Amino acid sequence: MKSIKELFKIGRGPSSSHTMGPHRAANIFLQRNPQAESFEVTLYGSLAATGKGHMTDVAIIDALQPVAPVNIIWEPTVFLPFHPNGMKFKAFYPDHTNEWTVYSVGGGALSEGEYDSSLNTPDIYDMNSLTEILTWCERYGRGFWEYVDKCEDDDIWDYLQQVWNTMKDSVERGLDHESVLPGILNLPRKATKYYVKATGYKPSLQSRGLVFAYALAVSEENACGGTIVTAPTCGSSGVLPGVLYHLWKGHQFSERRILHALATAGLIGNIAKHNASISGAEVGCQGEVGVACAMASAAACQLFGGAPSQIEYAAEMGLEHHLGMTCDPVCGLVQIPCIERNAFAACRALDSNLYAAFSDGVHRVSYDQVVRVMKQTGHDIPSLYKETAEGGIAKEYKHP
Repeated sequence: MKSIKELFKIGRGPSSSHTMGPHRAANIFLQRNPQAESFEVTLYGSLAATGKGHMTDVAIIDALQPVAPVNIIWEPTVFLPFHPNGMKFKAFYPDHTNEWTVYSVGGGALSEGEYDSSLNTPDIYDMNSLTEILTWCERYGRGFWEYVDKCEDDDIWDYLQQVWNTMKDSVERGLDHESVLPGILNLPRKATKYYVKATGYKPSLQSRGLVFAYALAVSEENACGGTIVTAPTCGSSGVLPGVLYHLWKGHQFSERRILHALATAGLIGNIAKHNASISGAEVGCQGEVGVACAMASAAACQLFGGAPSQIEYAAEMGLEHHLGMTCDPVCGLVQIPCIERNAFAACRALDSNLYAAFSDGVHRVSYDQVVRVMKQTGHDIPSLYKETAEGGIAKEYKHP
């Protein structure tokens, strides 16, 4: 597996696969073709189907337009063989044309396909399954975060501090903003109202309302193109910070312990990314919000003193109970049902932690098994339920 720095990316929303990935690809192509007279970019499959709502064209044009004119071609019914989020870049010169086909595979990551070369980064983890890592933890009396520390470079804690600072900022910015989200839905922001209402409830209900508010705050910032952290994606970026911010505020956990929880969450997400997918266009929302819930479940369980077996159990439940979740964004926007899903998954993460804490950590189905099931389930789900906005809620909802 690769570094969790590639899972936790800091950037602008609303979509890691449809905005961050294409923007990064455009910048790479521009570096290779700085003297081009014009550019042409063809978007395929899911990128084309919901690219306008996700501002894919804006992200690409912002990168290329300062150098030369850009023509965007949309091919929503054409799916390239490697991944639903395919792009073909062309740079035109007086005497020749340069081409590059690349895929945005989720979480802002890029791939050149089966024979990936120039974009490939080294694997730094020697174990790729949580079962193996759990055995290591139990053998040496270590925690999951200590395995991350063992495998990553010395600067990992500085990077995770930057990630945590960005997460806190996104929560607090989201709580401070009101008005309407961009796009044709005219969807009003809710985080501030939820926060104010939550403060008036008794502690038992207040806790749940605050988690809603914090997750909504980040998700609404993402929908507005604000700076967030992919955890593991933009569309699911509210779950983990919503949970961590709530526990940090409500239980006075030290920042050091929050960073350790972030490391464990990153490991959980990395395993899903390596062995399955975190791309909504490939496996549906189970790979985004489901994995985010597993990450937050594990982080919460660790903060509350869970043993590695209980942490693994919490992560397993967080993902298992999102299996089969489709990705059906209304009008191609990362708003309905995405934002609400972040808030509900944040609370489900706390429930998974509590359930695991009451247990002895022994259970029949492992996290690794659920990851494999998620991958197969994602492949079995028809494409109209995987970020194309052609089925599900996206088809049923009729915008006035």
